[in-house]
Amino acid sequence: MANGAEYMRRELMIRLVRAFDDGTLEQELDQIPIKLRPKDGNSSRCCIYHDRAVLKYRLMALLGFSCEEEKDEARSLASYKQEADQRKSIEKKPVLTVCSAGCSGCPDSKFMVTENCRGCFARPCTFNCPVSAVSMIGQTSHIDQSKCIKCGKCMQVCPFHAIVKTSVPCEEACPVGAIRKNEHGRAEIDFEKCVFCGKCFAACPFSAIMEKSQILDVLNQLKKRESKVVAMIAPSAYSQFPGTIEQLFTAIKQLGFDDVMEVALGAELTTAHEAREFQEKMAAGQKLMTTSCCTAYVNLVHRHLPDFAKYVSSTPSPMKYAAELVRKESPDAITVFIGPCIAKRMEALYTDLVDYVLTFEELGAILAGRKIDIMTQEAWKLTHPADELARNYAHSCGVSDAVLADLMKDQPDFKLNSKFINGIDKKTLMQLKLFASGKIPVNFLEVMACNGGCINGPCSLTKN
Repeated sequence: MANGAEYMRRELMIRLVRAFDDGTLEQELDQIPIKLRPKDGNSSRCCIYHDRAVLKYRLMALLGFSCEEEKDEARSLASYKQEADQRKSIEKKPVLTVCSAGCSGCPDSKFMVTENCRGCFARPCTFNCPVSAVSMIGQTSHIDQSKCIKCGKCMQVCPFHAIVKTSVPCEEACPVGAIRKNEHGRAEIDFEKCVFCGKCFAACPFSAIMEKSQILDVLNQLKKRESKVVAMIAPSAYSQFPGTIEQLFTAIKQLGFDDVMEVALGAELTTAHEAREFQEKMAAGQKLMTTSCCTAYVNLVHRHLPDFAKYVSSTPSPMKYAAELVRKESPDAITVFIGPCIAKRMEALYTDLVDYVLTFEELGAILAGRKIDIMTQEAWKLTHPADELARNYAHSCGVSDAVLADLMKDQPDFKLNSKFINGIDKKTLMQLKLFASGKIPVNFLEVMACNGGCINGPCSLTKN
């Protein structure tokens, strides 16, 4: 379901695209916050001036800049745009940024008693608290926060559901404890720990966590037309846009891309190489291999469980294989991966194969900004359609199904002892340790950072 934060994010993208096409972006940028929050209009926060400040930071991020790096608060958005126009490539810096002005400074997570408490005779909350943090005062339960260890047993046993847990959404969502409050009570990201899964980005109800967008860079490349620009569309696009994939490709071509290809073709190569790697590792006596196509998962292992890295497949992701296919045909092409993932932005920074990354949100905004209706487009003629198993990579268990099918080509009776982790969370590291120890008998493990797979990536247009 969409929400106000998503609506505003997409509204700003569309306004940016239309002003860019009109040739007035530099003149209009600093006026956008004022137009969206006029003097006599309503505000979302304490006042329209606070709203305008947050909108300015959102536009900074859309131009590809980090809010934390701002040196001069009076600097105009027009000057940021001028600097962005001079960029030749994307800097190898974290792709997330936190707008402290937009952060609410949510109260710390805790359990608290509501007015639903009936002061019942059974009093299971007091009897089941392991540290005696719950007591009865005036026939009502009270929790001593100095003693509470946040185990949640009092909430579980209350027959009236009178005890609730308040949480900090971004901290609650982060699977690796990479986001915390700074000395000012505002959220900040520890990029040494961050795996760029985007869960904090999706969870923050104030949309204070933002991506550093590359939308302006791609628009500039399409306008310059100095090199062939190729769009590479992730398999999850099938569930994100109206019409057929062939109609979507035609619509993307209308945006100015010289060619469009399915990343599922790269997934076919990932399948073949991962199946061979699995056979080789099992023959060599290794007991477990995990998939490697989810960048956030690979980041999680290397940053938080490095001893487990030996079990992770070394096979490149479908994005990299797809970019290789493009470069073989057109060595000087500008490659633009389009998908629902934030982690792919980081992966792209460390390969020469992918120049830019757009999200489905950004692609949708460009199409909307230029009033291109996918449903009215003619079907693109796919010269080499990807197979359905490769297109299914976007769904949880899709990689396992594809690898098994490949292994069965030579061994029809082959049985793959596989398991999957459908969405990483705070328990994932412990799960991986159990798999490594052999306590969960399995030889092939598929891990997707997002619940349900890439179809529910943090920058999806729709959730499945």
